[in-house]
Amino acid sequence: MHRQRCVIILAAILTTTSLPLLAGQDAGTSAGTPPAPSESSSSRKSKRSHADDFLIRGTVFNDRGLALQGVKLRIRRADQKKPHWETYTNFRGEFAVRVPKGPDYEIAAESKGFAKQSQAINGQSEENVVLHMQPVSGGKK
Repeated sequence: MHRQRCVIILAAILTTTSLPLLAGQDAGTSAGTPPAPSESSSSRKSKRSHADDFLIRGTVFNDRGLALQGVKLRIRRADQKKPHWETYTNFRGEFAVRVPKGPDYEIAAESKGFAKQSQAINGQSEENVVLHMQPVSGGKK
């Protein structure tokens, strides 16, 4: 009799605590009070719309016309000295970077064994950039 009473009490406790969970509520809140809104990391950041952004994409080739993988690309605004965006080419030599519309940009590509190359980009319209890297003449002996 005592064991049966404990099982009934335990079942009643589990049922009352699991009902709010089944209904999608936290067990600590009652049905009448909504849970407190949690502040996510995205709401703490500045709300910048990417509607005015455009995509700079392209491909990097070597002197023989083969795609180059792992080329470091740095993109900066034409009126600034330091690059603001950086990416690498994938195994097909392709890259893509989303930047805000506005001023002109300059993209600089560098890879081991090849001369650095830069190209100006219009900051108002999307462009497909094609870079042909030239091997460094000479080298270490």
